[in-house]
Amino acid sequence: MKKKHFSVLVILLLLTGCSNQLDEVNWKFWEYFTNDTAEEVVEETPVEEEPVEEEEQPEETPQTEAPPETNENQYVLEEPFFTVLNEEKVIENTDNLLVLVNKNQSLPTDYVPSDLTIPDVPFSFEGDYEKKYLREAAARALEELFAAAEAENVEIFAVSGYRSYETQYGIYNTYLKKWGKEKTNAVSAIPGHSEHQTGLAMDISSRSAALDLTEEFGETPEGKWVKEHASEHGFIIRYPKDGEVITGYQYEPWHLRYVGKEVAAYMDEHDLTLEEFFDRAIKQ
Repeated sequence: MKKKHFSVLVILLLLTGCSNQLDEVNWKFWEYFTNDTAEEVVEETPVEEEPVEEEEQPEETPQTEAPPETNENQYVLEEPFFTVLNEEKVIENTDNLLVLVNKNQSLPTDYVPSDLTIPDVPFSFEGDYEKKYLREAAARALEELFAAAEAENVEIFAVSGYRSYETQYGIYNTYLKKWGKEKTNAVSAIPGHSEHQTGLAMDISSRSAALDLTEEFGETPEGKWVKEHASEHGFIIRYPKDGEVITGYQYEPWHLRYVGKEVAAYMDEHDLTLEEFFDRAIKQ
């Protein structure tokens, strides 16, 4: 390209009559046109880079909450089964099957379980009274217990189940007038503090105990059978012997409380009251 420019320049000089000036031309500029080493701009063709394969990253395993660490003195329990109290220590989750009712915390005065039904078991009395009723789960479990007893020729009778706040009020005040406060509080619950209002408790007896609710029932063959087999069907003796310091009530071998088979088996194995069970329970 540079040589072409030089040739055109010489021709123009000749045509314009400037040949006499050719001698005055500094011919060193020819080096500009003839220098083979002159750099020329070369456009570089971009080199396409080969795609780099990304290493497959292992999928992250979703993090799940680890179960709480426990020891033999703890029981993992789902949160809904813990009793919830308001500021006045009145129970809020009243339909909880493990609800803890005692001298320190109570049910609302107007609480009536919505699933009360009469279990198909022998009763010590005739007629349709509220004390025949239990909540559905407890009623079905009581039927299983009575059927197991009958299969082993053990005759037991249901005596008193669900009890409304109003009924408990009448019973408590009758005892209060008869025995005074100290003895009454050892054998009867203040209204609102009775397990019978939960619909999860049933008092039972036998002919050998004259169908009465007395400590002697625990020494009868029927009472001993119930103590041995109650947990197999989801029941506990709610107020056991020597448990008064914990429960606040004297020994009641006739008072069955439904808690479900798993919890009942654990409590029976570790010889616990319901209060002691919740001391061991931790939230899942």
